[in-house]
Amino acid sequence: MKHKKQIVLFGAGKIAEILLYYLRNDSAYEVAACTIDKEFIQSDKWNDLPIIPFEEIQVTHPSTDFDMFVALGYQQMNSIRATKCQEAKDKGYQLISYIHPDAGLPKDCTFGENCFVMQNALVHPRVVLGNNVFIWSGAMVGHHSVIGDHCWVTSCANISGVVKTGPNCFFAVNSTVVHGVKIASRCFIGANTLITKCTDPDEVYLTSSTPAFRLNSDQFLRMSNFDDL
Repeated sequence: MKHKKQIVLFGAGKIAEILLYYLRNDSAYEVAACTIDKEFIQSDKWNDLPIIPFEEIQVTHPSTDFDMFVALGYQQMNSIRATKCQEAKDKGYQLISYIHPDAGLPKDCTFGENCFVMQNALVHPRVVLGNNVFIWSGAMVGHHSVIGDHCWVTSCANISGVVKTGPNCFFAVNSTVVHGVKIASRCFIGANTLITKCTDPDEVYLTSSTPAFRLNSDQFLRMSNFDDL
């Protein structure tokens, strides 16, 4: 029986728990340990894994024997995750990417290191994903699009064809970028937004929340005969 490649998972939060689930259940990797910066360690165990200070990880789990995946969120426009990726590489670790077996990536899709693509993402042919790109289930990336390094594409975000994004962008739920648009670096594209023109760096696009209806739920149901359906 072929032995699984052992890796170290950087992170001990919700994103790391998601990656740990997939790595344990649908991957060719075995997670041997968790690592985070020493100042944040509060226990010696996390999800039945030993927690090793990042400052000491080369001693206990050397890069000659272990690869690494940095499973952090999009804090500070993905820059914390990007920084930890570089620090891991500086220690000599190879960063793996995790592509779910049911992600359905086309054979010609190229992607960099420390990428995560969840199941049921919709990625067209001729797409390029940079390094450290996270794409969640239900997200769509259209043909000939290029997603820059350290970007985060949340579930049900829609990036049309021939779109090019700069690094460190965030695309929230149900956001839409139309065909051929260029998204500059470090842009925050909020939920339900529609982007039809090219952006400048560090821009934020938000759509207002739907206001509450004047009737409460009981009044509305009586008025609409919804209960009769």
